[in-house]
Amino acid sequence: NVFGRRQDPGGAYAAVIPKWIAALVRGEQVFINGDGETSRDFCYIENVVQANVLAATFETISPHSQIYNIAVGEKTSLNELYHFLEKAMPKQKKKNLGGPIYRGFREGDILHSLADISTAKTLLGYAPSYKISQGLNEAMTWYLKDAS
Repeated sequence: NVFGRRQDPGGAYAAVIPKWIAALVRGEQVFINGDGETSRDFCYIENVVQANVLAATFETISPHSQIYNIAVGEKTSLNELYHFLEKAMPKQKKKNLGGPIYRGFREGDILHSLADISTAKTLLGYAPSYKISQGLNEAMTWYLKDAS
């Protein structure tokens, strides 16, 4: 659930965040599968970059012999995600937002996903620099600039 600037919302593997941002910027409807309480540990790309730099420059232990989960370590529901994106939208675009449209839950979807980042914290000193709202603001700024 990594997201960031320049993520293609039309790609075959496009995640929910670039799809929703693109829809909101164009004034289109956003669809939520299920009741919106499905949650994920959304992680802004700069956190992943930070973790890679820490692993590449760590001198005390060999980071190569470890497996690290890199995320934020916090869950965000799809309803919360929508509200974060809505809040990040410029005022002139907010008037066109009609709220999300809920549809059936997607078969096979996991209800909740939350990464355990304790190994990265303990061994690498990893502490995510970006929380979800900060990362969404960064991504939204880029998409809005690109759309103009």
